[in-house]
Amino acid sequence: MHDLSLVFGNPPKVIWIRLGNCSTSQVENLLRQSFDMITLFYQDKNLSLLALP
Repeated sequence: MHDLSLVFGNPPKVIWIRLGNCSTSQVENLLRQSFDMITLFYQDKNLSLLALP
């Protein structure tokens, strides 16, 4: 598996927004409130999934 990451790079990063049926403004608020966590997630090459409640 390590060889594949050397050849193809890291897997794509996914942010899973687990809010269900909600308004766009609720999604916006969640993303704004989670900015620091999203930034750390983006900078960590070992992480590929971030689940936001």
